Amino acid sequence: MGAVKEALRRPLGHFTERTLAGLAIVLGAGVGFGVLLVLVRTRWTPLYDVDHGVAQWLNDLVAPHGPLVTVLNALTDLGGRAVIIWLVSVAVVGLLIRKQGRLAVFLIVTGVGALVLDPALKTLVDRLRPEVEVPIGTYAGDSFPSGHALGSMVAYGALLLVFLPAMSRRWRKPAIALVAVVVFLIGLTRIALGVHFVSDVLGAWLLGAAWLGVTAYAFRLWRLERGRPVPALTDGLEPEAAHDVAPAPDEAHLLPHPRAAVFELIVGWVLVLGALYGFGMFVSYYADGTFFATLDTDVPRWFAEHRTPGRDDFSYWWSKAGDTHAILLISLVFCPLVLAVWRRWRPVLFVALTMFGELSLFLASAAAVDRPRPPVGNLDGPMPTSSFPSGHIAATLCVWVAIAVIVFPRTDRWWRWIFVALAVVMPAGVAISRMYRGMHHPTDFMGAIILTALWIGLLYWVVRPNEDLREGNRPSIESEDVDTLDDELAKAGRTD
Repeated sequence: MGAVKEALRRPLGHFTERTLAGLAIVLGAGVGFGVLLVLVRTRWTPLYDVDHGVAQWLNDLVAPHGPLVTVLNALTDLGGRAVIIWLVSVAVVGLLIRKQGRLAVFLIVTGVGALVLDPALKTLVDRLRPEVEVPIGTYAGDSFPSGHALGSMVAYGALLLVFLPAMSRRWRKPAIALVAVVVFLIGLTRIALGVHFVSDVLGAWLLGAAWLGVTAYAFRLWRLERGRPVPALTDGLEPEAAHDVAPAPDEAHLLPHPRAAVFELIVGWVLVLGALYGFGMFVSYYADGTFFATLDTDVPRWFAEHRTPGRDDFSYWWSKAGDTHAILLISLVFCPLVLAVWRRWRPVLFVALTMFGELSLFLASAAAVDRPRPPVGNLDGPMPTSSFPSGHIAATLCVWVAIAVIVFPRTDRWWRWIFVALAVVMPAGVAISRMYRGMHHPTDFMGAIILTALWIGLLYWVVRPNEDLREGNRPSIESEDVDTLDDELAKAGRTD
């Protein structure tokens, strides 16, 4: 019994020595937030004057400069709820796949706490947003505290604590500094854009630091109770999980001959563009009297004659499945899952190059061919690009074909055929919707097929996204264990 007490006493003393300063900082942040909350709630005159004076001064400085406003809006989006929820959700799913349920629970609890604290305190304080002479943007809701500043402090701080062990020691301090700069810039943009006062951002930072500190130290106490050593916060929450939280720790090199691959892709890109330009110019201006001309005339006219309000709505939503936001979301969900399951960057590079090539080839060929839209009612109105090739269809084809190319050979389970079906059904649905809405000719669809086939074929030959399978790579959860995945994830979330 005495030996057990001694074993617990040593880590307890070590924990106390290491965390007294940290606990003092957490308590100081909490007290600071409480004082600021009272001052804001009582509308303390000196604070009121500073808040409104800075808001108006920054508005006079920023509002006349459109490019600066664009940059500030791009930076502030990094603290938006959509970005924060995506980052945390992807990290949680990845941690569960890697069987790091305790770290996943930490992210969930920390993130949910921030989501609850922000609206609750805004309702309690009921503070109006700044009123400036030249409004830059309009935001709904109350002002104190800043949700962007609070969310970025908590989310980026929690993610940093979880993934610090995956970094070498020389990169940890730069990573901490980078996160601090990002959080600071997000808070600064909220003031510069005139949507929050200085005290809103300061209050959010203090509250975020206090909440992040509470959850981090609760996690460290949990380690202490189980007799585990308590590391310095600069080593992350779970140093033992360094291998599992690293995105792709098993990959020695990305490409064997990167310089040759770059030149091959550049030359291939030019050749694909040439093929698109040749076909696009032919069907757009030189195909009179051919089958292509008949097809491009009759199909849009037939769709226009069979429009109904219900079909208009249905085609609108299916067409949205091929727009930039939908394709980007699919890519941003799929790529982290590939890293979590197969621990390889090459498939991610394959998807990234697929989408970059699709976008650049589409924009270049559309500008070069400059084909008018079909001569029927265009339900989506004027578009910034020309008709050939269809960007919606090409993007949908590329993303789903790339996903099928990666997933199909990596599992022997029946559901791999779902991805093959999606690679056919989704582009076909988007193509029919775009032609129904009078936005594209059938040969624009053909152009998208040419773009996809040539570009993905080139990338498959150069990048070889499934090369690791020849080396014997397997998912962290074997295919025969997929049926028990739910049980495994449940076990991962339990404490020892």
